[in-house]
Amino acid sequence: MKKRTAFTMIELVMVIVVLGIVASIGAEIITKLYENYLRTRAINYLQSQTEITLEQIAKRLQYRIKDSVRSIDANGVRVTVALPSADADYEIIEWIGISNESFLGEHNGTSVVPGWSGLIDMEHANTTFATQTLETPGSRLDFANDTIKALTNNTVAMDGTAGKFPAIIFKGTKPGTFANYYPPTQTYENMVICNAFNCAANFTTFSLPTGLANLNGNANGDLYEQYYLVHTAYALVPTGSANDFNLTLRYNYQPWTGETYANGTATVLAEHVSTFRIRQDGDVVRIKLCIHDNNQSGNFDFSACKEKVIY
Repeated sequence: MKKRTAFTMIELVMVIVVLGIVASIGAEIITKLYENYLRTRAINYLQSQTEITLEQIAKRLQYRIKDSVRSIDANGVRVTVALPSADADYEIIEWIGISNESFLGEHNGTSVVPGWSGLIDMEHANTTFATQTLETPGSRLDFANDTIKALTNNTVAMDGTAGKFPAIIFKGTKPGTFANYYPPTQTYENMVICNAFNCAANFTTFSLPTGLANLNGNANGDLYEQYYLVHTAYALVPTGSANDFNLTLRYNYQPWTGETYANGTATVLAEHVSTFRIRQDGDVVRIKLCIHDNNQSGNFDFSACKEKVIY
């Protein structure tokens, strides 16, 4: 008869102990790997969100009227160029943007033609103070008008089909300060339409329904050879608590009609922002933005910070 062998009780206990040690080590390794995965995913997401948000801001600031950039408080009062000056001192950045999309124009069947040329023919018969018209050679104001209407959901137009008009801002020596771009002063901007509201027939002739801005005190108004066409201002508005707020973009409002950023369309650029700084030195704007995880990936709160310079 063959003798059978088996594990002793001590051997079984030792096997169970060893398996328990291996299982605990393995569980800890798996937990650490999962935590590292969550951290990596959160950091990559925050870095992407920060970069995308900065890029969106930079693209709009790139086509700004440079001396229209200002920082204001909720009452529209200029406060400082460094933002914010304290944790709870949120300040709003506002600027008027060049209508770059309408400048790019459309294809006329032969080539791409700009919507507006940025030049006024000072010697042309259509450029007169008496009739308040300006000749802008090389422009296709009908193309520009179509683009502006599409961008503003048909609320701004030069053909009389909307209640508000775009404006032109002349390049050149302009007395006063940036405050003249915004209510209640708004003396730098000149509202413009296509002559006789007919952009198809008068695609190189502006008409000025409210006349030329008059900063130098004479009776004629101020006229320069070069101009920008504008159809909206922009504002960056932080809303929320001191260290966890949303950064909101306001657009599609017209200061030259007396509107403020509160009249604009609002869209959230970034949530859970912990730091937002903008400084303007001359014509250079520097932006710093930090977005944090807000403990959404576990019991840890990561933050990603990036800076960008716009000339």
